[in-house]
Formats: sequence, C-alpha cells, structure tokens
Amino acid sequence: MIFLTFFIGLIANFIGYIPPGNINLSLIQITINRGIKEALRFIIAFSCVEFFFTYCIMQAARWLSGQMHLAVIIDWVMVILFGVLGAITWIHRNKPPQTTYSEHASIKYGILLGFLNPMQVPFWMVTGTYLITHEWILDGRIALVIFSVGSAAGSFLCLYIYALFARYIQSKFALSTRLINTSIAILFFAFAGYHIVKQVYLSFFKH
Repeated sequence: MIFLTFFIGLIANFIGYIPPGNINLSLIQITINRGIKEALRFIIAFSCVEFFFTYCIMQAARWLSGQMHLAVIIDWVMVILFGVLGAITWIHRNKPPQTTYSEHASIKYGILLGFLNPMQVPFWMVTGTYLITHEWILDGRIALVIFSVGSAAGSFLCLYIYALFARYIQSKFALSTRLINTSIAILFFAFAGYHIVKQVYLSFFKH
C-alpha cells in the first residue's frame, strides 16, 4: 500500500506538469540560457517545495473545493504571475546569457516558483478529492506524507525530461537567446490573456 500511494502521487503529479505552464517554461528558459546544471538545481529546489505544497493542499483539498470564489482568485493571480514573467522575459530578451551565475540563483528561483504555483491548487483540489473519496489513497498523515514524496518525485521526473528536451532542441537547432526569450515571453502573455478571456466570458456571457 505504501508503494502504491507513492506511485499514485508520482504519476498524478507527473501528468500535472506535462501541460506547458509557468514552471516548465521557466525551466526551459533556464536550461537553454544557463545550462543543465542550473536547471537541475532549479528542479531539485522546486521539487522539495512541491512536497510541502502537495501535503498542505491535500490536507485542505475537501475544504478548498467548497470555496466558491477560489477559482476566480486563482485565475487573476495567474494573470498577474504570467504578466510579470512575460514582462521580465520580454525586457531581457535582447540580453546575452551570462557566463556565470550565483551558485544559489536557480535554487532561490525554484523555491520562489514552488510557492508561487497557484495552478496546482485547483489540480490537487480535483485530483486529491477524487483520490481520497474513491479510496485510492488514505487521508491519514503518514499516507499523505508518502503521497507527497511521490508527488515531489513526479514533478522532478517530468521537469527533468523537460530540461533534457530543451537541451536536445538547443543542440540540434541554432536558436538565438533573443528568439527563445521572445517566444517564451509571448507564451506567458498568451496564458495571461487566456485567463482574462476566461474570466470575462464567465462573468458576462455565461448564464
């Protein structure tokens, strides 16, 4: 049962990080601009925070699912987050990558984005409530700790594959820093736009 709980956590969070979002796009940017070593530091730091994030959200999954305006708040937080990330990336799109970085820069960034990860709240609200309700996992403290360890392993594995893919693309194609940063900035702005359109539609057009 312990291994199954770990495995379910791993698979669930691995799937959760497959769709492009602020985390994997930031990781791609780090991998291409700073290298795989810095990307690994980012992934490890982020995955450690993911353990605590998952545990806290799973503890409160049922309560959170009953909060009426939580989805709206998360959408607007994502608009701000994607907008800020897009603006920063756009402003620095023409700057050549540094040759040296602070030893702890990627670690700090991974920790920061680990906490600023609102998209995972609705994911675990739905997934967590489903898994507990259908008794795929137990809701005891030890079971949730094991599940959260699996979740951290799942995020690490998925993000590591993203980093390897980014390095592969970089090795096969002569992509300029400007092109990479511009493309990622546009994606950030597009995601922010999506959440704005979604809330406008839900607020004014959906009855």
